[in-house]
Amino acid sequence: MIKKISIAFSFFLFCIQIHAQTLGGSTVFNFLNQPNSAQLSALGGINISNISNDVGLSFNNPALFRDNMHQQFNASFNNFLAGIKNYSLSSAFHADNINTNFAFGINYFDYGNIPQTDAAGNVLGNFHPTDYVMQVSASHIYMERFWYGMTFKYMNSNYGLYKSNGIAFDIGVVYHDSANLFQASVLIKNLGTQLKTYDGSNQKSELPFDIEAGVTKRLTKAPIQFSLTAHHLQAFNIYYNDTTFNANEGGSLANNVTVDKIFSHLVFAAQFFIGDKLEITSGYNFLRRHDLNAYNQANGLNGLTLGLGLLLKKLHIRYATGFYQQNMFHQLSLNLNWKGSEL
Repeated sequence: MIKKISIAFSFFLFCIQIHAQTLGGSTVFNFLNQPNSAQLSALGGINISNISNDVGLSFNNPALFRDNMHQQFNASFNNFLAGIKNYSLSSAFHADNINTNFAFGINYFDYGNIPQTDAAGNVLGNFHPTDYVMQVSASHIYMERFWYGMTFKYMNSNYGLYKSNGIAFDIGVVYHDSANLFQASVLIKNLGTQLKTYDGSNQKSELPFDIEAGVTKRLTKAPIQFSLTAHHLQAFNIYYNDTTFNANEGGSLANNVTVDKIFSHLVFAAQFFIGDKLEITSGYNFLRRHDLNAYNQANGLNGLTLGLGLLLKKLHIRYATGFYQQNMFHQLSLNLNWKGSEL
């Protein structure tokens, strides 16, 4: 056992060393960072520990798949910004003979028709860019309170003449204390490589590697649960600093205050349960707020997300929205069982 832990810890440190500089603006397949389901979007876009019977939420962390998600199905649609459409499907199954959960899913992005022009601005036609990730996952219980899981991903991008694909793995561990309504998790995301580059060269770009940790606590005497999630733990300063843009604008968006750098890693979330049929969710993503507060445009609601869930016996309906400057997205998710059983 000690030997296994030592090997895992060494592998963990190796991953940090290799990917420590993988930040926004320098990676490919960044659509992997977009939340696939309404509940995840409402929780601030990043959450790996929320206590919920939602197979769509588990799409983001394989260690969250549970036996009671057997034959559960999630379908999600996101009417995103600028005409972008996002569709997601996921489902899970439990294999009794090996006491293991298996799941599969797809997250698809449709950017619509875009005019194709040459350098002089002459319109040559239209092209239809798309992104998608297909994945399979497995999870297993260990010593009653621990769950571990792994996801294998295949990513594909099609931007007209420019096409790319790649593979990646997610590895997650969850500690769940059901008696005290507490759950904690660690997740390593997007360990992998680009297989085919956009320009056909051998110069591969890095994937949006991320190390996340999160905790969730549901109060015993009140119908509320809180979550705190930390992301991009492999680097301290994760603000994206475009020096050319800063020079043109006469300023800098890079914040050198240590406290701000710490908070940029955090996402806070809360869920309120009204009876057993209704849930209200809110989240706050500090990094998203910073990135959206441009020099001459700011919205005090940037980074804030909201959600509403109607939890019927055989159907869970969830809606999420959030603020992007003067715009909002609208995401809807449905959860049901393939055989019509209660969720």
